[in-house]
Amino acid sequence: MLKEKISSDLKESLKAGDSFRSGVLRMLISVFQNKEIEKRGSGKPAELTEEEVMEILIREAKKRKEAAEIYSKGGRDDLSQKEIQEIELIKKYLPEQLSEQEIEKIVKAAIEKTGAKEQKDFGRVMAEAMKELKGKADAKLTSEIIKKNMGL
Repeated sequence: MLKEKISSDLKESLKAGDSFRSGVLRMLISVFQNKEIEKRGSGKPAELTEEEVMEILIREAKKRKEAAEIYSKGGRDDLSQKEIQEIELIKKYLPEQLSEQEIEKIVKAAIEKTGAKEQKDFGRVMAEAMKELKGKADAKLTSEIIKKNMGL
């Protein structure tokens, strides 16, 4: 499982003395533990599913992407580069991202399946497309491709 892979990679990075990698992996494990505590508190089984681990990784990568953009706008390229390095490390645990052409193919199939024609159908198309694209494509990019294909 992905969570165990991250734990074993943390042990390796600690042995190798890679403080940057160790710090990022510790942070991820901490987020996993917090989610488990949250689940236990709500009466659910504490063990995280692969899908929950994947969602956490996607969310953490997105946070860093947003932070990197803010830092670069503020002229803090040093901090922006650190966030980008963290993103690259997190991406190693995520599935390969699909190309725009592959996303567009899935989006067209979703539009056809839902029979979408108007702006109000956008949500249904997005939901249908993300069923297949979850973790494999950025939601913002998917949204732009849907709008382009629907003529919005």
